[in-house]
Amino acid sequence: MYEQDNRTVLTLDAGGTNLVFSAMRGCREIARPVRMKSVTDDVGRCLDTLVEGFRAVEATLDERPVAISFAFPGPADYAAGIIGDLPNFPCFRDGVAMGPYLEDVFGLPVFINNDGNLFAYGEALAGTLPAINKALEDAGNPMRYRNLVGLTFGTGFGCGVVIDGRLLTGDNGCGGDVWLMRNISHPELIAEEGVSIRAVKREYRERSGDDRPLSPKDVFDIAEGLLKGDRQAAVDSFAEMGRVAADAAAHVLDIVDGLVVLGGGLSGASKYIIPEMVRSMNPWLEMEIYDLTLPEGMERFLMDGSAKVRVASSGRDVIYRKEKKTGIAVTALGTENAVSIGAYTFALARLDS
Repeated sequence: MYEQDNRTVLTLDAGGTNLVFSAMRGCREIARPVRMKSVTDDVGRCLDTLVEGFRAVEATLDERPVAISFAFPGPADYAAGIIGDLPNFPCFRDGVAMGPYLEDVFGLPVFINNDGNLFAYGEALAGTLPAINKALEDAGNPMRYRNLVGLTFGTGFGCGVVIDGRLLTGDNGCGGDVWLMRNISHPELIAEEGVSIRAVKREYRERSGDDRPLSPKDVFDIAEGLLKGDRQAAVDSFAEMGRVAADAAAHVLDIVDGLVVLGGGLSGASKYIIPEMVRSMNPWLEMEIYDLTLPEGMERFLMDGSAKVRVASSGRDVIYRKEKKTGIAVTALGTENAVSIGAYTFALARLDS
């Protein structure tokens, strides 16, 4: 949709350790990234660092940007550009008007959102959604998908929802907050306690009795047989994460009815996560779920199961879509790139509206 757009937007990948500034045009990065250390203990110096980073990128461009757009951790009032009390940015207390401050400095509209929303938006406008629809077209299947649920598995459990090209934000900015949903395995806990880095580490430790300080990558390598450990416990740890994620995702799909795409660092273990998601979700949804990471799953998903039904009054035929189906895929863009493209396209969509 915006792949051929010639407008430039300044972007930022904001983390608790590093800030990476860049710029995009036509859904492509056009500037050499500028990396700076995050300032978490002094709000004035933090804002000054943001200005310095964006200025450094702007100085390399051959035209003036039309906006600044980026993801930043919450809690926040993203519509107002105000960042709330962040656990990893202790200097942020009682609300920091980051967006309005940058607008005053640069004289540009500033759009801030969370990474789950921007991940989903990037995949919907320039990643998985158009790729799946192109595959359907190539297969001669007239079905086209317009809705997408983006799930991110990492430090936490994130989600973004795009409905017919529009990002769901909600009246309070809480649209797509799956992390607070129930944990089907531990009802006293929220879903994020079963779908996160800490959840995988905890599950493996409890299932295996292995007290080594292992990372999720270590647990994955054990599952792959590349590292010594309890291989079945490692596989089951990722499967359990898939089971908890499936319960939350199924409730979202009951309302949204669209494709699902996974991102975040833990999505690299999708071969152990998605099969459990499919197994857990299929009995509880009206549509059939397919694993789009598998050739056989994609092949069955792309098949046209529609039929022709004769209209009694005129004798003409109409298409009857007897099969209801959707699929789970892994990011087509890479999580960080999807977030950047999401920030870019979100800014342009808002400007165009």
